[in-house]
Amino acid sequence: MPRVLLLHTGGTLGMRGTPLEPDTYAAGLTETVPELLQIASLDIRIICNLDSSDIGPVHWTQLAQSIAQSRQDYDGFVVVHGTDTMSYTAGALAFALQNLDRPVVLTGAQRPLVAHRTDARRNLVDAVELATRPIPEVGICFDGLFMRGCRTTKSNVHDYRAFDSPGCQPLARLGVTIELGEHIRQPTLPFFCDARFEADVVVVHITPGLRPAMLEAMLGGYEQLRGVVFAAFGAGTTPAGAHSIAPLVRKLVDSGVEALVATQSTGLIDLSLYQNSRQLLDAGAISAGGMRLEAAVTKLMHALAIHPERNARRLYLEADVAGELA
Repeated sequence: MPRVLLLHTGGTLGMRGTPLEPDTYAAGLTETVPELLQIASLDIRIICNLDSSDIGPVHWTQLAQSIAQSRQDYDGFVVVHGTDTMSYTAGALAFALQNLDRPVVLTGAQRPLVAHRTDARRNLVDAVELATRPIPEVGICFDGLFMRGCRTTKSNVHDYRAFDSPGCQPLARLGVTIELGEHIRQPTLPFFCDARFEADVVVVHITPGLRPAMLEAMLGGYEQLRGVVFAAFGAGTTPAGAHSIAPLVRKLVDSGVEALVATQSTGLIDLSLYQNSRQLLDAGAISAGGMRLEAAVTKLMHALAIHPERNARRLYLEADVAGELA
C-alpha cells in the first residue's frame, strides 16, 4: 500500500476546539473518514496549528525541509492548510522543492470536518488519493480539481470552489474517474531543496491617483527593504507624468532593492508594450510575466534569499522554475 505523510498546519478543516496531538488527530481523521485507510498507509505530523494568516516564510521553510527529509520514506505528501494563504504556501513549496519526483498536495476546507455539509471529507480523500498518483508537482486539491500550486489564487470566500488557476488547466480532475492532465511536469534533474526566503518584501497595489511622494515616504522609512512587488494595472501600466512611480522605482533599484511588476488582472504582461509600462522597465523593474501575485511574492522572496548577486537573481526571476510562467 502506498505511504503518505500528512503534515498539518492548521486551518478550518481540522477545527475541533482542543489542542492537537498526532495520535488523537490521526484517530479522529480515520474515524471520521475511514476510507483513508483504504487508499494509503497514513502517517501524521503536526507542524503547527495556526490560522493561515499567521503562516509565513518560517513555516514554509519548516514544511519544505520536513518534506525533503522524509522524501524517500513516502510516496507522496498531503499538507492540511487554511485557505486564506494556501496559494502563497503552495508557491513557496514549488520554488523550494526543485525537481520534485512525487506529489505534494495542499488541501483544506471551507467548513470543518466535524461540521454538517462539510467539504473537508471530499477534499481530504481526494488529496490522499492524489498523493499516491504519479504527479510530481506541488498543487492545491479543492472541490474535485488539482491545480498547479504556483498558478493558483483564492477566488471565493464562501463557495466550495475556493481556488482558481487562471491560464493553467488543472493537473487533474476528480470525478467518477481521475483524469490527469497532459501538462504535468516531470523532473529532468536530481531533486534538491533550498528553503530559504527573504521576508523583507512588500506589495504595492497601484491605484488611480496614487501619489509617488506618499509611496516614497512609506517605502523609504524601512532600511531593511529588499524587494517590492508592484501590482500594476492590466498590461503592467502605471500612471505617467506627475504621478509616475518610475523615478521611485529607479531610486529603489539603484539602492539595491528588487522591483517586480505583476498585474492586478490575469494573463501575460509585457512591460515593453506600452509607454506607461515601459517607463518601469527603463527604470530597472522586472516583469513578472504571467505570474499570479502569490507566486510573484514567494518567488521574489526565494530569489532574494538564494541569489545574493543581482544578475543571477534576475535570471532566476525570469526563468520558468516550477511552471509559474508556462
